[in-house]
Order: sequence, then structure tokens, then C-alpha cells
Amino acid sequence: MSDEIKNERKIPNPDEIRKEFENFAKERFGDKVQFFTQSMGPQSSGVEKDVTPDEPEREEVEEQLAWEFDLTPKQVKQHLDRFVIKQDEAKKALAIAVCDHYNHVSACHENPELAETSFSKQNVLMLGPTGVGKTYLIRQIAKLIGVPFVKADATRFTETGYVGANVDDLIKDLVAQADGNLRKAQYGIVYLDEADKLATPPAQGGRDVSGRGVQFGLLKLMEESEVDLRSGNDIASQMQALMDFQTKGRVEKRVINTRHILFIVSGAFNGLKEIIQKRLDQKAIGITADPKGKEESEDNFKFAMTQDFVDFGFEPEFVGRLPVRVNCEFLEAKDLYDILQDSEESIIRQYERAFEAYGIRITFEDEALKKIAELASREKTGARALMTVCERLLRNFKFELPSTDVSEFKVTAAVVDEPESELKEILKTAKSTENCGHRNEIRKFEKEFAAKHRLEVTFSSEAISKVISRCEEKGISAKELCQQILASYEHGLNLVKQNTGQSHFELSEEIVDEPKAYLEKLIRNSYQ
Repeated sequence: MSDEIKNERKIPNPDEIRKEFENFAKERFGDKVQFFTQSMGPQSSGVEKDVTPDEPEREEVEEQLAWEFDLTPKQVKQHLDRFVIKQDEAKKALAIAVCDHYNHVSACHENPELAETSFSKQNVLMLGPTGVGKTYLIRQIAKLIGVPFVKADATRFTETGYVGANVDDLIKDLVAQADGNLRKAQYGIVYLDEADKLATPPAQGGRDVSGRGVQFGLLKLMEESEVDLRSGNDIASQMQALMDFQTKGRVEKRVINTRHILFIVSGAFNGLKEIIQKRLDQKAIGITADPKGKEESEDNFKFAMTQDFVDFGFEPEFVGRLPVRVNCEFLEAKDLYDILQDSEESIIRQYERAFEAYGIRITFEDEALKKIAELASREKTGARALMTVCERLLRNFKFELPSTDVSEFKVTAAVVDEPESELKEILKTAKSTENCGHRNEIRKFEKEFAAKHRLEVTFSSEAISKVISRCEEKGISAKELCQQILASYEHGLNLVKQNTGQSHFELSEEIVDEPKAYLEKLIRNSYQ
């Protein structure tokens, strides 16, 4: 009986073992000793499952995720155009590099012998000021292709053997993003930002643990290397190895090859323009009396050569592993306006959702958007400045309006120029409502009605005011009153939809007093 009990005992997972260590350290040493462990990623509560031939279902899913790629460079750019404004040359270069890379991956899948042939990886070096969309471009590409994506700042890494993260952690993070799926992770994208911080002046003496050493550490990853995911210095890996030994009687090695992982590094590269300009000026003086370099100085990243990066402080071998050079342009006021107006993930969508949570519809006049873009351009931080400007302008509106009966708010040029004065004018006519939750309930009811009946209904601002007033008179919730008003509307609105094709209905204040007559009017008009 005791043997059966032992066999049925649950084997602790790594998190439980870690807690045991923490409790032991606390009891033995008190608060004098702190216990640190590294995160085991999204699947930390269980044992990571190796990819083996006896798992056909999972292997089939992995194959499908890893190999489906049939995009052209033009299709990739068209996708990026939906989200990122300007940067046309950068989009083209990235689209070509990505397609070349993943077409080679697909070819290697169909013919494994191709993996052993000579192929120069299309690793990318991106240059450009902050806020121009470098990270956003790569994130959208990874989302489009469906591969895991990891972004990290170069400043977090040190040379192997020193305290701090080492470059192999990039690959471990990629595996974590792929939920432990090694086959999927080995075709992911690693994006390293602020890579310019790794540059070290040639005259610098001594050993550098955060610059030159990290560059050499990245060299092997960018070309091809085997990364052991169970590092001896990682306590989480040791615990996982212990679990494997307890359950399988052996410790299985988990290794990932970086051959097909695409590496992209970027940075603002402050100071590089001066190096390029100096070279251009010297060349101009030697060839012609007209120094052409001065005309090109505003956008001379596109003239960058390998030697410029070496002079900047990069190792020649490191720069050589990044054959694709992409220059992102500075964003002007017109570009920022286009982002607000045309980007599918414009910041104004975020403000629409934020105000909608309080039952307020916010709209932006075109002239107001132009003024916001102009203010943002003065910040010199690219698209990030749009959030800074909008938050500064709309902060008090977001604080005051949810506690009033205001249900619509238009951002005009006057609001941008004089936000405090415009807010005071709005509050003069707005009624304060202690129970502003009524309006939120109405908006919530609209969403629930649409989800249930596939018919969109929207109460007008006048109808909302009347519903709130009626709720306070009857002492009932807005949701309950809306349910009473629209109790028999499902079939009637479906009839109107069948007759006219209309699926969205804006309900006026008449519906509150005479809901039945209002519906009959809608149906009668639909036949006409």
C-alpha cells in the first residue's frame, strides 16, 4: 500500500521546487539572503516537452507554422503601408530581405541538402532617429509572417562570464515566445535595438564587457551556432533538468540552431552622420571645388559604408554579418498628420476607445489633427510625440467629462489652441451626474445587443439623456430600462434589415416615450 502511495505522489514542478528553496533560505538565513531565479517563460509551471517523432499531431502543427510562406516583396510592403507612414525605401529593403530569407528557408525545407550550400543571411542593420517606426516595422512583419518575435535592448547584455544577461538569452527568449516550440522558434526574428551603444572607440583601452565583447558574442549567433537552452548557470534550467531525470531517467539536451533565425539590429547612431559627412567632404574636395556633401548632410545615412561603422566603433566582422542596410527617414509634421489620419493603428483609435469606455463619442476635426501633428513635430521624438501631445491636451477632458452628461466631444482647432478655455465652456452647459454609470451601462447594453442579435443599435445623445432621466425617476438601472424599451425589437429590426439591408440603427429620443410606435415607424418606412 505504501508503494502505491509513493507512486501516486505528485512530482513537484520547477516553480514548486523554487519555492522550497526560497522557504529554506528564509528559514535558515532570514532576510539577509535573497533568492533569485530566472523566469521560465509562459510555460514555467510545467515540464517543457521536447519535439520527438512520437508526437505526430504537434509535429504536423509545427511544420505548418514553420513553412507556410508565399508572400512577395510587394505584398509585404502593401501590408506595412497600412500601419507605417513614409519609410518607403526602408519598407522595400525589409520586404526584399524578409522574402529572400524565408524563401530560402522554405526551399531548405523542401530540399534539406540546400541548407548545406553557401547562403549569406539577410541580417539587417537599421539606422534612424527615435520614433520613426523601426520597431513597429519589424513587429508588423513578424505578425504578418506568423513567426515568433523578440525585441531586446543591446544595453542589457554583457560578455559571457560577467554579471548580466548574455546574448544566448535572446534565443531563450525566442523559444519562450514560441511557447517552447523549438521548431517554430528556429525560424523567428530577433530584433536588437540601441545597437549603437555597443560601439567602442578604437582607442579605448582595457576589457569592455558591454560593447566589443557583446559584438563578438553576437557574431556566432548571427551566422550559425548551436545554443544550449539549458545553461549550467541558469537555476531554472537546472530544475528542469532535474525534472527530466525524475520523470525520464535521463536529461535530454535542448539545443536550437540559429541558421534560419533572422537578426535585425537598429539604433539612432548619433555621431555617425558626422563621420559620413567628413568622408563625403574629403571626397568632394579631392574631386571638385563644389562640395556636394553639404547638400546631402541632412539624409546622409543612405551613404553609409562599412568603414564608417568601423570608425564609429564596430568590429568589421560584426558589420559584415549585417549586409542589408536600411535607412529610416525623419518624420516631419505632414508625416505625423498622415499617421493620425491614415494609419490603421493611429493613436486617435486609442482615444476613441478610452472615451467610449465612459459612454462618450470623441471625434477629431481635420484642422485639429494638423495642429496636433505640428506640436508633435517640435518634440523631435517622432511618432511617440503624438501620444505626448494628445495626453497633454486631453488629460483634463478625460478627467472631467465622464462625470457629466456629455455624450459627444469634438476635438476642434480651438480645443488644441486653448484646451482649458474650451473645457470651461463645455462644463458651463454640461450637467453633472453623480450616477454617470448609467451612460456606461447604455453603451455596454449596445455592445451586448449587437453581439447577441447581430444588429447594431446606438442611442443618440438626446436619447441617452432621456434614458438617464427616466432611470432616475423610476429608480432602475439603465440596462434594465434599455431591455424594456427594446424587448420586442429583435424581430422588427431583422425585418427592416431584410427589406433594406440596414444593420445599424441610431435610435432617437422618441424611442424612450413610445418604443412600440417607433418600431412600427421603422418597419413602415422600410417597405417604402
